[in-house]
Amino acid sequence: MFLNCHSYHSLRYGTIPLDELVELASKYSLTCLALTDINTISGIYDFIKKCNSKSIKPIVGIEFKDGDDLLFTGLAKNKEGIGELCSFLTRYNLEKNELPKRPPIFDNCYTIFPITNIPIELFESDYVGITLKDISSLIKPDFEKIIPKSIVFQPITLRSKKDFELHKVLRSIEHNILLSQLEENQHCNENETFYLESELKDKFSLYPTVLKNTEELIQNCNFEFNFSTPRNKKYYTGSKKGDVLLLKQLAYDGLENRYNKNHKDAIRRIEKELAVIEKLEFTGYFLITWDIIRYSQSKGFMHVGRGSGANSIVSYCLGITDICPIELDIYFERFLNESRKSPPDFDIDWSWKERDTILDYIFKRFKPGHVAFCGTIVTFKPRSVLREIGKVFGLQKEELDSLTKGRNLATAENSVVAKVQELGIMLLTYPNQRSMHSCGIIISEEPITNFTALEIKPKGYPIVQFDMHVAEDIGFEKFDILSQRGLGTIATTVEMVLENRGEKVDIKNISLSKNEENCNKKLEKGDTLGCFYIESPAMRGLLRRLKCNNYKTLVAASSIIRPGVAKSGMMKEYIFRHNNPSEFEYFHQVFKEQLGETYGVMVYQEDVIKIAKHYAGLEASYGDILRRAISGKSRSSKELEAVKNNFLVSAKKKGHSDQLSQEVYRQIESFAGYSFCKAHSASYAVESYQSLYLKTYYGIEFMVAAVNNSGGFYRPEIYLHEAKKSGGILHNPCVNKSDEETIVIGVDIFLGYNLVRGIDNKISKEIIIEKYKNGDYTSLENFVRRINIGIETLQTLIFIGAFRFTGKRKNELIVAARMLLAENIPKQTLLLIEEPMQEYKFPELKRNDLEDAFDEIEILGFSTSCSPFELLKTGYRSLVQAKNLVSFYKNQVKILAYLISTKQVPTKNGLMYFGTWIDQEGDYFDTAHFSNSVKKYPFKGGGCYLLLGKVEVDFHFPTIVISKMAKMPFKADPRYQNSNDRQFKVYERLKEDRSLTFRKPYPQDHEIELPRKEMKS
Repeated sequence: MFLNCHSYHSLRYGTIPLDELVELASKYSLTCLALTDINTISGIYDFIKKCNSKSIKPIVGIEFKDGDDLLFTGLAKNKEGIGELCSFLTRYNLEKNELPKRPPIFDNCYTIFPITNIPIELFESDYVGITLKDISSLIKPDFEKIIPKSIVFQPITLRSKKDFELHKVLRSIEHNILLSQLEENQHCNENETFYLESELKDKFSLYPTVLKNTEELIQNCNFEFNFSTPRNKKYYTGSKKGDVLLLKQLAYDGLENRYNKNHKDAIRRIEKELAVIEKLEFTGYFLITWDIIRYSQSKGFMHVGRGSGANSIVSYCLGITDICPIELDIYFERFLNESRKSPPDFDIDWSWKERDTILDYIFKRFKPGHVAFCGTIVTFKPRSVLREIGKVFGLQKEELDSLTKGRNLATAENSVVAKVQELGIMLLTYPNQRSMHSCGIIISEEPITNFTALEIKPKGYPIVQFDMHVAEDIGFEKFDILSQRGLGTIATTVEMVLENRGEKVDIKNISLSKNEENCNKKLEKGDTLGCFYIESPAMRGLLRRLKCNNYKTLVAASSIIRPGVAKSGMMKEYIFRHNNPSEFEYFHQVFKEQLGETYGVMVYQEDVIKIAKHYAGLEASYGDILRRAISGKSRSSKELEAVKNNFLVSAKKKGHSDQLSQEVYRQIESFAGYSFCKAHSASYAVESYQSLYLKTYYGIEFMVAAVNNSGGFYRPEIYLHEAKKSGGILHNPCVNKSDEETIVIGVDIFLGYNLVRGIDNKISKEIIIEKYKNGDYTSLENFVRRINIGIETLQTLIFIGAFRFTGKRKNELIVAARMLLAENIPKQTLLLIEEPMQEYKFPELKRNDLEDAFDEIEILGFSTSCSPFELLKTGYRSLVQAKNLVSFYKNQVKILAYLISTKQVPTKNGLMYFGTWIDQEGDYFDTAHFSNSVKKYPFKGGGCYLLLGKVEVDFHFPTIVISKMAKMPFKADPRYQNSNDRQFKVYERLKEDRSLTFRKPYPQDHEIELPRKEMKS
């Protein structure tokens, strides 16, 4: 009888989570329930599953509203019916038109109109929905004639009347008004809660026709959905046979390219994989991915195929990935096996500059209406929800600011704040809006509107109304089309090298960069700043601890840096064993045989599969089930327990003791959730090597490319520092040389306008276009004649030195600029003969040599004309330098340094920090600041510090453990000699890169307890 239920997927309207909606229906002993969320089907598939688990008949539909006006509700008679409703809603969503008051006549749906919108004529599948509030209206003569076409249609919006306030708050948030301003037609009725079915029938007892119509409608609605049917585009060629033949041909063509046609191991593996791919009907998915990659290659784009898809030799032969699974001994079962309930997907990265081209191809290549972005459901966030609710209750800005900063303002005198906090906690898990998945694309065999309505977001692509988890549940394997800055940096470097040096670098040839001698030397020293994935202080420190100088060690390092491996203590154990291979025993022979490459330490997700297979005797496919269960991808704790028991029982049959097997399982359990699969680490390692190769041989272009691609871990200042170390000569922006981005001419680096604070993008583009169109600017006056510019922007350009080609001092140029703009010179195109401006003789205006440095810090955020050490008041310089820290092991040192970055991490004794610094010779070193030190001597922003601490060396990697530190003052800013307040203000523009870590503290050495002695079975 309850055919009009709203869950919290009725955004900023419904108050009931899906679980609770079905649970309440079960509590009231209902045998049928309908979900009709407002203008969406987001929840219907989860709803169906939950109803089936409670033996409740699910009916699904959509309530169509235009703002606050209820138009009608569609209930699907069957699967085709939901397709009709979704197609109808999609048309209006994509065209951004208002919904009509009367829909077309549906073949497989019932249309239920409210009594406020009854059409002149009711067709066979049309009904009028009568709520409890409407019953009294039925006695009126005007409504008697609709009784034969009426059904019981009591809405459900609230769990109980207590939810009414929550509902009204949601409606006020939606309308951006105070709660007191909410009008009656803008919210639901207070009685929109569950009743006993007998009670509801009793209220309609005077209208048996209405009850009979309702029962008949319920019987005629039978929405059945097969969750195990694959929904992706089924056949690439149009037939299964064609797909199988094409994939096989492509795989064997690739075999000759990657190996040779007689490579027995490769042939054996290809045949095995092709059989599984065909059996799981995954052939089309491979071919579609190949099609996208083929297009990318035709455009000359770089891509990286990573994730578990790189475990497949077929994907390697098709060029989807560049990782040889035979070389790395990685299991196909990690990617695809017959026991997987939901097939995986490929993760493909492109440069952030090229991704839109790939997306455009996909949406044009495949049939319109069959391609869409996956959606995401964005929930209310802790701070924003408090602000939203606070506004509804009329709190002032100061109170809202205090609330969002976590201050507890709830007191007996301030009950409103207490209410805001209470409601905020309730709404934290509630959906707030639907958005677009960052990378997931669905390519469907049937029209996507058979499953969902489509929406359109600012990017212009159609989006489904459910998220990736629902997509998986109903049979879609998404295509992850990702982007990253690292590939952009590589591609830009190659272009710049060709343009600047005339050299063509074949960076796609991974044999060129992988295990190259000079690259390995840099890798071993952690000289990897700017390189993809291996530039952070933590990663550079790990590389030094491992003395990493080869591809396989880098692959391992890429995985052990992950939180799960580090948290389990396996990172520390790996470092120890790598440096001390003779000081441990493999605690079981299987670990020596299968994990010898990583010293018996589980580093990759595949290691779980290996141990399950070779230690416990389980199939590789079951090993993947074990991995997924432990990593939290199994939704049932009961299933997790069953998986564990199966592992232990199987291990016992192999003759292993319970004690040994429990230890093996503990190790699996401790890290499996957050490690990489080996192929993923290998993919990252290849890209890291490509970056490192370019840094090694084309350092200037590479570091400039990092700046132009918005870098990675560090700010532009640090990448430009690296470019100078590579021989680059840094120049401030010049109106005759610079572009929007930073450019390289020989070894000269001209900073781009995009690094200049206070230059509007439109102005910089105008400067560039005009220069290319009509030639260099010959003077300040010539520039002002040609560019429409204000005095503040012009002054910024003068202060940063953009007119230094004139040979005039900045002071003179500033005076001249003011005079020129005061004259209102008409803007004109370049004349053959240009009237010169009257020359004025200025008195000699002297400048302090340091003024340029302070101008640069103010405008760029860092100085290019001198190092920060030259600006210090103190003349002290360190005797100790970064390059010889190891020789001061266990000694106290004092060193002057410039702050690069800080990282905050939790420990059992409180928060501690790691710092990265540059010494006065331009080299990097690291510091550790324990909680007691940080409290006494905190970081005070960017700049130079005098540090005092003891040098500790952890496997070749020195760190200064800080006992004291002080920020060192700059000299007074000579530009503000008459203002004491402003003489030291510019120092605040110096910033450090900061990162925060929100996790539980890692275990200490004595808590790891990984055995280093053999354990007997």
